[in-house]
Amino acid sequence: MVIGISVAEALFPHQSTVAGHEVTMGGKVYEVIGLLEQKKGGFSDDDQDNTVLIPYRTLRKMAPRSEFLLLIIRAREGQLRTALGQVEDILRRQRGLRFDEPNNFDLTTADRFIEQFDSMMAGVGMVAIAISSIGLLVGGIGVMNIMLVSVKERTQEIGIRKALGARRTDITRQFLFEAMTLTLLGGLIGVLLAIATSQILLLVLPSLPSSVPMWAVIAGLAVSIMVGLVFGVWPARQASRLDPIEALRYE
Repeated sequence: MVIGISVAEALFPHQSTVAGHEVTMGGKVYEVIGLLEQKKGGFSDDDQDNTVLIPYRTLRKMAPRSEFLLLIIRAREGQLRTALGQVEDILRRQRGLRFDEPNNFDLTTADRFIEQFDSMMAGVGMVAIAISSIGLLVGGIGVMNIMLVSVKERTQEIGIRKALGARRTDITRQFLFEAMTLTLLGGLIGVLLAIATSQILLLVLPSLPSSVPMWAVIAGLAVSIMVGLVFGVWPARQASRLDPIEALRYE
């Protein structure tokens, strides 16, 4: 048999040479005749470092009723499409399929795996955007309600400011800035929690890369300010439209 580097380290730790050793598998003894080259990375569905290779006919004797068969084929450079067509023709002939029958097997490549992974991540991203949008909507409505309550409680203050010469734009700007400051503080707290969570993940799972990029921090703070601006417009306009005389009489 031929084994991967991880299998060799597990079976024969601290040994530089594994060829010639014997391994028992399925009640039968096999001789190790080679070691697979360590995988250098890339996107693939097979784990070369944990692979154990034995002759095909020997495998069929061990599991004669096994219906699952995986073929890993390497095409020559620049001839991937040609190789896929040839493999498909061979498999169809071996399986006795007529020309009008669909394939009862599947052919895939690393590029297709990447496309499937990208489409899956795009779907996850769309779901995350939808959930985030709902959260922003709920948070914005909460900020709007808080600002409306603030306008109600500060009616006399608004009346005094207007009596002293404050314009409607001044009142609108004041409450807009307060709403934006409120959402900005919420965004800062969220960014700090995200950074702390990423640091904790790095300590617990060092092999899992976890960090908060600067563009995400800037985008998060910008969205927080935008939420305060959008949902603070109505309370600010309500405050600016108050009659100063009625506001001064309000208790």
